[in-house]
Amino acid sequence: MVNFDVLDEEAGAAYAAVAQQSIRSHGGHYVIAGPAPKPVEGTWDSSGFVVIEFPDMDRIRGWYDSAEYRRAREIREGKARVTMLFAEGAPPEGLSRPA
Repeated sequence: MVNFDVLDEEAGAAYAAVAQQSIRSHGGHYVIAGPAPKPVEGTWDSSGFVVIEFPDMDRIRGWYDSAEYRRAREIREGKARVTMLFAEGAPPEGLSRPA
């Protein structure tokens, strides 16, 4: 999951183009993307968010450490705020803890 705030629209568009290509080339795809909706509870400190799915954690780490994505991070430096959370999927039994 990625939260973002774009501070410079031109740089944000350049970052998005490079980041999207790198995500796709590493097997990722977008599940949800858009402006952050009004939170039902609490606060949300970013204007937009994206949920990206990769086949596994190794692919995510490979993408994040790739030369393509390093280039994207250089493009956005100081021009967009991004926070990222990597998480594995939920087990079939859901999020409850075993007894």
